[in-house]
Amino acid sequence: MMMNKQILAALLVGAAFLLPLHARAASCCGGGSASSLVLPKFGKAELSTNFSSEKYDGFWDGAGKWVADPPGSNLYQYRLSVGGAYRLAERWQIAGSLPFVWNDNHYTGIQSKTSGVGDAAITLRYETFDGIKCVWNVETLEDLMPAIYLGATLNVPTGISPYDDVNNNFDITGRGFYRLDGNILIDKTIYPWNMTLNLTYGTHLERPINREYGTFVKPYRKRMGDRATVSVSGGYTYFANDMQSWTGTLAYADLWEDKASIDGQSDPTSGIRKRSTTTTIAWSPGDRDWIINASWNHAIQRTSWGRNFPTTDIITMGVSYVFR
Repeated sequence: MMMNKQILAALLVGAAFLLPLHARAASCCGGGSASSLVLPKFGKAELSTNFSSEKYDGFWDGAGKWVADPPGSNLYQYRLSVGGAYRLAERWQIAGSLPFVWNDNHYTGIQSKTSGVGDAAITLRYETFDGIKCVWNVETLEDLMPAIYLGATLNVPTGISPYDDVNNNFDITGRGFYRLDGNILIDKTIYPWNMTLNLTYGTHLERPINREYGTFVKPYRKRMGDRATVSVSGGYTYFANDMQSWTGTLAYADLWEDKASIDGQSDPTSGIRKRSTTTTIAWSPGDRDWIINASWNHAIQRTSWGRNFPTTDIITMGVSYVFR
């Protein structure tokens, strides 16, 4: 029963925390990302909104075996996220985002429709470079230098977690823990090609717990395991005569999280992993102020390609505007 609860909880909230990593898959190069809140060098601020539809289709169990959902299951989560970025100084920028979540689920006789605010995120980012790093031709060694961003993100548990007053797993919109992530984003664009490497490592803060799924339990302290993600992407940009651009990107991401601890003891039923691919297409006018994008994230439904995690398909549509 405990394993079923953990899997169901992951079905509802696990994949949502991977989405921001895919959002950074498009080229930044100091000139502005096609689908993210990485503020371009020429920008003073940026506003962004996106809507995603996530369909859950099976899961990996604790041994890494892929298991199909029971017949008749329909598990969906929809998210409307709003965010903004602001330039604090020549090399410093700050960004924040907050999602609103709708759950619509039918699973082994349980039917539930709930909604609520999800977990928020605040990111402080430092640019290690001056000027835009996109180039058309390589003439000097300096032309090969990538744009490198160093970032720190605080994930804030503003959503509804399993440790709040919830009726069942399908009410969940957040994870219930603070997490601090360090991030390195390396991007290089030599038009029309671009490549991006994103490395993230995060640690959760311990918290006291006295309730699980609406039932009061003997108080204990819990800390989720450290989390790391590696994402790599490559893309191609087509320019029309008026310099409108269409950018297509393919990305691969590998996420894993160590076992949680309860009162200092490792929880053998915990620990997660997920590998997935993302395809993104983005459009921008010649002045690069508006960016419209669509993406498809797909988990690889194979045994040993994940653990304690759902396999999902996520369709996302987004739009952002950059203030100069």
